[in-house]
Amino acid sequence: MQKHRVLIVEDEQDIAGLIKHTLERSGNAEAEIVGSGDAALKAVTARPPDLIILDLNLPVLGGLEVCRLLRQRSDARHLPIIMLTAKSSESDRVTGLEMGADDYVTKPFSLRELTARVKAVLRRAAAPEERQAAAYTGTHLVADFDAVAVAVDGEPIKLTRREFELLRYLVQNKNRVVSRDRLLERVWGYDRLVETRSVDVHVGRLRQKLGTAGTQIETSIGLGYRFID
Repeated sequence: MQKHRVLIVEDEQDIAGLIKHTLERSGNAEAEIVGSGDAALKAVTARPPDLIILDLNLPVLGGLEVCRLLRQRSDARHLPIIMLTAKSSESDRVTGLEMGADDYVTKPFSLRELTARVKAVLRRAAAPEERQAAAYTGTHLVADFDAVAVAVDGEPIKLTRREFELLRYLVQNKNRVVSRDRLLERVWGYDRLVETRSVDVHVGRLRQKLGTAGTQIETSIGLGYRFID
C-alpha cells in the first residue's frame, strides 16, 4: 500500500516529532518536518505532499501567509491543509478558514483526534467522485463546476476550495435539505468528528460572497441547509 505523504510545518521540534511518530506508527503515512514558513513553501515545490499540518506561529513566514500563498499556486490550490495553533478564538478560526484551510486544530490537542482528522481528509481526497453537478445557471448565479468558475450577475467571484465544494454539493442536492452532519461527511470527509460550527462559518462566508445569489441558500432551522432553484 502506498503511503500518504504528510508535511508537518512546526517549529517546536518535540511537538513535530510526536505528530510524526503518531502518524507513521499506523504504517500508512510518511511524514516530513520543516520548521519555518519559507521552508514549507520550498518543500511543497520540491516534493508536493498529500496533506499539510501547518502551525500558525512560525519563524520567517507565518502559517496564515503560507496558506494564502499556497492557495494562489496552481500546484497547491487544492492541497489539503490542517492548521495547528495555540490560538483558539473564533476570529482566528474564521481567518484560517477564509485563507483556505480545510480544518483547524487548537493546542493542546489530542493526538488521536488529530490522527482521525488527517485520515478523514485523506479519505475524502482519495474517495471516488460522487455524481456531481457539472454546471448551474440561475437568475443571478452561473457556475461551471468542471471549469471551477463561478460568477454572480456576470462578475466572477473567488471561492476557497471548501466553499466551492460546499456550493457544488448544495447545488447537486438543490431543493433538498442537507443536514450539517451530511455536509461534514460529504464535503469535509468527517463522520461527526468535528463541530458543525465549521459548516455554519463556511455557509455564512459563501452566502456573503454570492451576494444577490446568497439568498438561494436557505437555513432550515434545526435541520440544515437547502439550495433553492
